[in-house]
Amino acid sequence: MLEVVNLSKHFKNKKAVNSVNLYLEKGETVGLLGPNGAGKSTTISMISSLIRPTEGDIRLGNNSILKTPQKLRKILGVVPQEVALYMELTARENLEFFGAIHQIPKQELRKRIEEVLEIIGLKDREKELVKTFSGGMKRRLNIGAALLHNPEIVIMDEPTVGIDPQSRNYILETVKRLNKEKKMTVLYTSHYMEEVEYLCDRIYIMDSGRIIASGTKEDIKSILSQEQSILIKVEMLKGTFLEALEQIPGIKNISAKEPYVTIIVPKQVHILKDIFKAAEETETNIVSVNIETPTLEDVFLHLTGRQLRD
Repeated sequence: MLEVVNLSKHFKNKKAVNSVNLYLEKGETVGLLGPNGAGKSTTISMISSLIRPTEGDIRLGNNSILKTPQKLRKILGVVPQEVALYMELTARENLEFFGAIHQIPKQELRKRIEEVLEIIGLKDREKELVKTFSGGMKRRLNIGAALLHNPEIVIMDEPTVGIDPQSRNYILETVKRLNKEKKMTVLYTSHYMEEVEYLCDRIYIMDSGRIIASGTKEDIKSILSQEQSILIKVEMLKGTFLEALEQIPGIKNISAKEPYVTIIVPKQVHILKDIFKAAEETETNIVSVNIETPTLEDVFLHLTGRQLRD
């Protein structure tokens, strides 16, 4: 449905995006992952026709949107990373404004606003000023504005940042429902790996302006099919313990988030004895040790050397 071909964007001497190739099939949800500064937002801005690429092309069917961006804009909804609403207007007034921008006829717009308010769960708050809304409600209204013109493709750039778990779950269920019931094609970026695992059919991992891995969740997890993940829980995480672990031969990656340490090692490497020795030498009390199949987060760390939220 939409294809990105050898897309690059240069800013002075910096290549923000470097020869990116990706595609969206009709009716699928695709995740675009990458640490901060990976080039995701620049890529999305080019796909949305907000900025022109330095090189490459973006095709809708057989047509280049660089030459005819209006064809894409008519069927594209964008949920930006930052909330883009008028705080001094009510929820309904915001939707009326954005509907007018899309040139939706008044009678049709009234119907669409009713439908969108139901979808985002704000029907009972439609006459309240947006400045009185919680962060989650603003995010939901932000999504509603992108859905007014009934788009075939929706780009969602971290739509759940900084909101409460209940609103986050509501948004995830809404995206899932739109994709399933309306066959809406979604390009989804997030700093939460579990969201991408839950929503996405395929995933692209981006770092330093390039796509470094792509495929289904199973395809990407298979990158570490010969590895195992060891999850260690400690009473108190010490820097000396991490330093001791780094000296153990065979370890590929170590990541730490109090009170856990995650280690990636080849399956044939047996290092439990060395882990307990490191704990004893650094006076670290181990609560538990679990050996697991590597997760999507483990693969991401392996490929980029960074946590997704870094």
